[in-house]
Amino acid sequence: MTLPLLLLLIVKPKWNYTILFLSTLTTTSIMYLYTNFMPINLNHMMSLDFMSATLITLTLWIMPLVIAASQNIMLKNNLPSFFLLNIAALTLILVVGFSVSHLFSFYILFEASLVPTLLIIMKWGYQPERLQAGMYLMLYTITASLPLLAGIAIQVSYHHSYHLFFVLYTFTSYTSLVWLVMNFAFMVKLPLFVFHLWLPKAHVEAPVAGSMILAAVLLKLGGYGMLRVIYMTPPINLTLKFYLISLSLWGGMITSLICARQQDMKSLIAYSSVGHMSLVMAGVLTNIQWGLWGAVAMMISHGLLSSALFASADMCYSMSNSRSLIMNKGLNIAIPTMSMLWFIMCAANMAAPPSCNLMAEIMLITCAAVASKLMFIPLGVMSFTAAAYSLTLYVSMNHGPLNTLNNPALFLTPRNLTIILGHVIPIVIIMLSPSLIVLW
Repeated sequence: MTLPLLLLLIVKPKWNYTILFLSTLTTTSIMYLYTNFMPINLNHMMSLDFMSATLITLTLWIMPLVIAASQNIMLKNNLPSFFLLNIAALTLILVVGFSVSHLFSFYILFEASLVPTLLIIMKWGYQPERLQAGMYLMLYTITASLPLLAGIAIQVSYHHSYHLFFVLYTFTSYTSLVWLVMNFAFMVKLPLFVFHLWLPKAHVEAPVAGSMILAAVLLKLGGYGMLRVIYMTPPINLTLKFYLISLSLWGGMITSLICARQQDMKSLIAYSSVGHMSLVMAGVLTNIQWGLWGAVAMMISHGLLSSALFASADMCYSMSNSRSLIMNKGLNIAIPTMSMLWFIMCAANMAAPPSCNLMAEIMLITCAAVASKLMFIPLGVMSFTAAAYSLTLYVSMNHGPLNTLNNPALFLTPRNLTIILGHVIPIVIIMLSPSLIVLW
């Protein structure tokens, strides 16, 4: 309960009720996660198991931090209640989406999460290019979701059941086609390389709230959907599995190399998300328990870490009015405390101990290597490049002469420190006690 109390002290008084409500939900969901009554059928359309409860806890943990990080938006905007309404609607959609057991209802909520996200990007984005980013987000998501709707119709015609948790596959032909139809929307949402072009645009143009929610929770809808559908569809053809694992890992390697030459902070963090989520897809495709656990561990750790990085990038932007690494030098001279926090986040981003990312990457790399020894090439390059761009991000921002145009007084506030610690501390706690992440 320390984080909710700190947030209540450091945010504006008029937002205290919102923070208190979401923090109470978070505490309740954490307590509920460790009850001995899982899984629970709440009604004929909603069920809870450990994986659902874990992602619901992540959602409700992130949302108070999102509101706390968005104080500048709400103070400068004349419609703060509309902003909070979008955040509340998105929270409700995600919580219900992670707990619903009705297949068609999950599809509706999967699509509905697009609407508040689109409004947040297009209304509170920083530049006119936000309109193009919103169009990319909408077209990619809606187009990729149409095959999923057809796949749901096929599933219902075969099984006469909409239940998401317990439906077993009975297909004997066109197995690879059925698998692709059911998973294509989730592969775009992750996103898989080739279908990732909407993500950097959406991240760069979104306000801090949009970037944090998109990285922390919305990308996890793709991984969650694949983990659910894996028991509803027949095993994928071995040749197609090899091609998809190769595409995800070689694509992750290419995006990691793109990160190494980025000068825009948000663009660098966005491309690093593609690289990390490619490991999640490889873990799911291996279809072994070690890979599935690793995928969930990576989803949780990446959700917390990438949200922290986007929040910190926005803090630097408020200090210098620039996202360029060149314009944000000398942080170590002005604010050593924030420099230390940046080092912790960059170290976690390269999967250094004691972060949960280390555990997740060890699990996923071993799984991908089991699929084929050739995967060691992209995995090795990806791991090396992740360390390179993480260190580049840290050194570029914290070392060197201080930019005289910056105002460091805007950066070091109790609110900013609490937001970053609220993300970083759970990553270390999960590494110390991995049993916090459970699937069944």
